[in-house]
Amino acid sequence: MPSAIGGPDDDPAARLGTLFDTHHQRLFRLARRLSRSAEDAQDLVQETFLRAARSPRSIPDGRSSEEAWLVRVLINICRDSWRHAAVRTRASAERHIGREEAVSPERAIHARTMVWQALDTLPPRRRAILILYELEGATIPNIATLLGITPVTVRWHLMIGRREMARALGEER
Repeated sequence: MPSAIGGPDDDPAARLGTLFDTHHQRLFRLARRLSRSAEDAQDLVQETFLRAARSPRSIPDGRSSEEAWLVRVLINICRDSWRHAAVRTRASAERHIGREEAVSPERAIHARTMVWQALDTLPPRRRAILILYELEGATIPNIATLLGITPVTVRWHLMIGRREMARALGEER
């Protein structure tokens, strides 16, 4: 099947430019849902395209295959950053044991913080699936294709993720 950007003999820089033009908005929206700020999302998308630039021949042909590859790279970068953040958080918590954290007076900020803390407790794949499904509105088959797993696995992660989120937010089911 021909690629959305041509054949494998294309100029790698031109291919990367076309990939960026075709997919950057979708990747940014996903990255924005997976990260805490627009700046973090921009960094995630930039790192995704840097990885694509480092290995342009590994990007499959075809628009949906390209997108799936880029989404997997983005999610893997997110997983890495979540793992690093978890290590930093644990180290920081160990240094600050006994100190009370200031509570924000704004309910919306407090609720957002609680949701992010609950999301931080989820394994990276489950977190990505919940965000893709609940916030991005992606379908189960689409998520399965993007992540290279079966729809049954996506449903299982959704079920367990919702339960874990409810437990983390104090809404036992």
